[in-house]
Amino acid sequence: MGMPASPSCFGYPLSIFFIIINEFCERFSYYGMRAVLVLYFKYFLQWDDNLSTAIYHTFVALCYLTPILGALIADSWLGKFKTIVSLSIVYTIGQAIMSVSSINDLTDQNRDGSPDNIPVHIALSMIGLILIALGTGGIKPCVSAFGGDQFEEDQDKQRSRFFSIFYLSINAGSLLSTIITPILRAQECGIHSKQRCYPLAFGVPAALMAISLVVFIVGSRMYKKVKPQGNIMVQVSKCIGFAIKNRFRHRSKEFPKREHWLDWASEKYDKRLIAQTKMVLKVLFLYIPLPMFWALFDQQGSRWTLQATTMDGNFVGYFLFFFLYVHLQQTVNPILIIIMVPVVDAVIYPLIKKCKINFTPLRKITVGMFLASLAFVAAALVQVQIDKTLPVFPAAGQSQIKIVNLGTDNVAINFPPPLQQVNVKPKGWVSNKTWRITNAVNITMGETSFGNLLSLSDSDYKLFPGGRTDKITVIRNSTNFSVTSKSLGFGSAYTIIIDECSGGTCNVSYSEDISPNTVHMAWQIPQYFILTCAEVVFSVTGLEFSYSQAPSNMKAVLQAGWLLTVAVGNIIVLIVAGASKLSEQWAEYVLFAALLLAVCIIFAVMAYFYTYVDPNEVEAQLDEEEKKQAKKDMDMYEKQAEADSQM
Repeated sequence: MGMPASPSCFGYPLSIFFIIINEFCERFSYYGMRAVLVLYFKYFLQWDDNLSTAIYHTFVALCYLTPILGALIADSWLGKFKTIVSLSIVYTIGQAIMSVSSINDLTDQNRDGSPDNIPVHIALSMIGLILIALGTGGIKPCVSAFGGDQFEEDQDKQRSRFFSIFYLSINAGSLLSTIITPILRAQECGIHSKQRCYPLAFGVPAALMAISLVVFIVGSRMYKKVKPQGNIMVQVSKCIGFAIKNRFRHRSKEFPKREHWLDWASEKYDKRLIAQTKMVLKVLFLYIPLPMFWALFDQQGSRWTLQATTMDGNFVGYFLFFFLYVHLQQTVNPILIIIMVPVVDAVIYPLIKKCKINFTPLRKITVGMFLASLAFVAAALVQVQIDKTLPVFPAAGQSQIKIVNLGTDNVAINFPPPLQQVNVKPKGWVSNKTWRITNAVNITMGETSFGNLLSLSDSDYKLFPGGRTDKITVIRNSTNFSVTSKSLGFGSAYTIIIDECSGGTCNVSYSEDISPNTVHMAWQIPQYFILTCAEVVFSVTGLEFSYSQAPSNMKAVLQAGWLLTVAVGNIIVLIVAGASKLSEQWAEYVLFAALLLAVCIIFAVMAYFYTYVDPNEVEAQLDEEEKKQAKKDMDMYEKQAEADSQM
């Protein structure tokens, strides 16, 4: 074991408290960064929705591919402790680079509020994300197992409770970070110009990762550190490889068939390893359809986040749903998870049992897949309503014209065919646009300056948070005039017309260039609720099923396999979204729902033919056979020894 047992606290090893704090901080760091990542791609790097979604899912896939590398390093080379420390350093550096990459002033040489060298920011972002993926994925299979190592063999009850607390720390870190980091992003910061504060939104997760590393190292002397025992995944892979190669060599009919194709490894590997590998492969075969679930589930952080940006986020009068405000809708999932897990375990499952329904683990997983498909149908219905309210932009070869009459009389304007006559009433107005005020004026709205504007001139458009009012200040000849703007709608664009400033105030009128979003964000709640129910019966049950069907020394193999399904799911998003070529987002949602429904049916058929096993019974039977074989060998040895003595 390498080190003595950790000091005890309330019957638990003191070392596990350092591990739980470490996990809380790490999950805060990861989910906090991920909560604003797709928005960073879209609004800072100026990528479109499809590219933002593609890079987001590529990153998530990478985060779930690297656990295999982490497990190999820990089991075959460094051990869990050194692996966690080493990769946490890489992780912290990656988070710090992400924070630096989002500093607007880094390349803003002309101080106009926009980065002058976007490729520099992109390069730094990609380096940061690769390091984060290597770090978070690499330590993922190590931390929980390292926590389990701290307990003695007679502490099964405490170990079970530790994993419950460990899972709670994951959700607590996720929940807090998805609430806090979007708020940090909404702040304005910068040296030369005030912009959305991505450096703070990424910087706080970087700081939490550094704290996570320090806390973990502080507990070093208390940890029980198991030395690397050799990676069981490597042994399983070699066993499978040898069986395939040996079967290919003996494909002639003169060689008798064996009960299972893995039995062709018996010439080199013992019966126990072959039997355990059979059990693992049996479960891994059931994993084949599962990535499709994750393909839908992880779109909460990409497509559903982007969907929320086209909706009305004004929650005045909707206080029960305040947590959905603009980008905070990602907090719904962890909140619902914390609520739904005990409800499902304590209420739903017992009720199903009372109805005498045999709700097996594989049936639960099937129901979870069906619910996820249903959640995307709900998302498609919401998207259809959103599309009805979105502005219609001119197609290729077309233009849109808007005319504003700044005079005092009605006018009629004629265009040559096929355009028609339009009547324009007089209107005095500003926005980011026009003025009937004599002399140059300086305009600010809130903390945003439109600069100096001459009479009848217009400014550039500026971005403002939706759903709030701001103070408009007009300075003319050193005299200040102010007026409070009306509430700006989410996703809207206005031309504000300022006219006749006197008595400390101005006349203001508004022209709606783009209508505000009218479909409220609260309509996303049903799809989040359904998907959370799907997660509870799918993910929690899947882990439980995997552990119950895996041999004692191969649970890590199935853990890596389970994480791999998440990675493949995110790759599926990239493939389907890229190949579908669908122009309508609702149609893409329906496509994903249909694909998962088809996969759900296939999985249900596979589950019907699956036979549950008890690995403990199988291993006990193997132990008994080994004892009998050992006794038989001993008897033969004694008989041989007796025969030799008589000669």
